[in-house]
Amino acid sequence: MITKQIAQTHRGELWHMSAKNADGTPVRCRITGLCQTWITRPGDFKLPVKHGLRQSFYITPSNAAEWCTPELWPAESELHRA
Repeated sequence: MITKQIAQTHRGELWHMSAKNADGTPVRCRITGLCQTWITRPGDFKLPVKHGLRQSFYITPSNAAEWCTPELWPAESELHRA
């Protein structure tokens, strides 16, 4: 799961927790900009990312549970246990 702290400090790519590519690897996206935060909404953040050649979107608190860093990605055995 991506937290506000991870969104502000992590550089590189993020992996989807459940979606897989055709070869069985997790779907990946790369961070394309700085994390946007607000003073009036301390828990909110918006992290711009890109998947593939043209698909760009934001990771926000509403979809942050679907993504993680490669270091935090659970092992295959942990995914089937849940």
